[in-house]
Amino acid sequence: MQGLVVCARSRGGRAYGLLSALAAQQQRGYASGAAEKDLVVIGGGPGGYVAAIKAAQLGMSVACVEGRGSLGGTCLNVGCIPSKALLHSSHLYAEAKNHFGSIGIKTGELSYDFSVIQKSKDTAVSGLTKGIEGLFKKNKVEYVKGWGKLLSGNEVEVAGLDGSSSKIKAKNILLATGSEVTPLPGVPIDETRIVSSTGALALKEVPAEMVVIGAGYIGLEMGSVYQRLGSKVTVVEFLDTIVPSMDAEVRRTFQRTLEKQGLKFKMGTKVTKGEVVGNRVVLTTEPSKGGAADKIECDVCLVAIGRRPYTEGLGLEALGIKKDNRGRLEVDSHFRTAVPSVYAIGDLVAGPMLAHKAEEDGVAAVEIMAGKHGHVNYATVPSICYTHPETASVGLTEDEAKAKGYETKTGKFSFMANSRARAVGDTDGMVKIVADKKTDKLLGVHIMGPNAGEMIHEAVLALEYGASAEDIARTCHGHPTLSEAVKEAAMATAFGKPIHM
Repeated sequence: MQGLVVCARSRGGRAYGLLSALAAQQQRGYASGAAEKDLVVIGGGPGGYVAAIKAAQLGMSVACVEGRGSLGGTCLNVGCIPSKALLHSSHLYAEAKNHFGSIGIKTGELSYDFSVIQKSKDTAVSGLTKGIEGLFKKNKVEYVKGWGKLLSGNEVEVAGLDGSSSKIKAKNILLATGSEVTPLPGVPIDETRIVSSTGALALKEVPAEMVVIGAGYIGLEMGSVYQRLGSKVTVVEFLDTIVPSMDAEVRRTFQRTLEKQGLKFKMGTKVTKGEVVGNRVVLTTEPSKGGAADKIECDVCLVAIGRRPYTEGLGLEALGIKKDNRGRLEVDSHFRTAVPSVYAIGDLVAGPMLAHKAEEDGVAAVEIMAGKHGHVNYATVPSICYTHPETASVGLTEDEAKAKGYETKTGKFSFMANSRARAVGDTDGMVKIVADKKTDKLLGVHIMGPNAGEMIHEAVLALEYGASAEDIARTCHGHPTLSEAVKEAAMATAFGKPIHM
């Protein structure tokens, strides 16, 4: 069997994963492995830990090196999972405050305890990280707490968290070190007043005024959390549109809905400087296309302008492993770098910077190492924004399809006309389907509405199998369900008209 050493650092944090000394491993209760592993994974984030488990299931001897001190990477520790916990708590509070009365539920005086909200989030994170450790033990993956560096294509040096140093030889190495927050020049992050997404998840109190720099998924999600809990939130965006990857028609509707909820937007604006003055943050702004400077003050500023691959300390340059102009590692179709025994996945390589994409990369990479046919179709990786309403999409937007030369047709259906949405009073949003006018083949599906993140997977499967709009339109959907909106939008696309609108 072909072996693998995976250097996988968790998605988005600092370096993940140097192997600790064998004696230290034994003290932690993990059996020390043989002198050479089939697989060493540096990084215990979604890509790294999934790759490690899959490789073990395929019969490889595996070690996973993680320097954070807990598994799950940025996603589980300071990203996807804690943010969804805060989004859920704040959504329930907003529902009780703004909606319960209209359906006959009396709450009396309503309040929240932010420290308990944060504790609930931390409990969820802690339980899941321990769950991954359990999966490692079950699958006989050796978990090593430390930071990893490539010495060669078959050797990893480990700086253990306990101060030890060791080396591990491996037949192959997989890099899955994830990504980190992209800094904004002139706006230094202190994680107290000027925060990244990490600091925004750990605030001790809800700020009276918050400015979010960046109208992408992370900025809108965290802005929504604090707006629901009472902050006056202003989102400052360099571009003229929010979430530029989103379908333009859905995006415009989405922004109007967020504004109706209370978020304020300053579009076409760049932030040139940020400083803490006393207990306030003072931001200097100017129009993106040039113009007079202005200032904005707030209690907390969240910098959320994107993420970049994390490769610090891996020793890539010495081995001749190259990066592209965006800092991503250059790999072939089998995830191999310029060093054939060194692979890379997830946020380190091209494709959407999403936890679920990293997981698929990890599985495919180790399948290839095992002589199987691993593959990831990036064209069918869904994107989801967990605001309320949620937005979810897969495939091409209408503009992207036209740019690729397709003659398109579209169909839309509003949740205002969906019986389940009407019954529960949650009617903001729509389903939009983009198809090839000549063949009716699905090109993209875009959903803004309640539970959009769950509904999108019908469309993911349809695109994966090359379905047409008519295929969905003629598939029976349960009633009353939100998913009927997808069927109705497919009818509008395939036949020109839905039934219920």
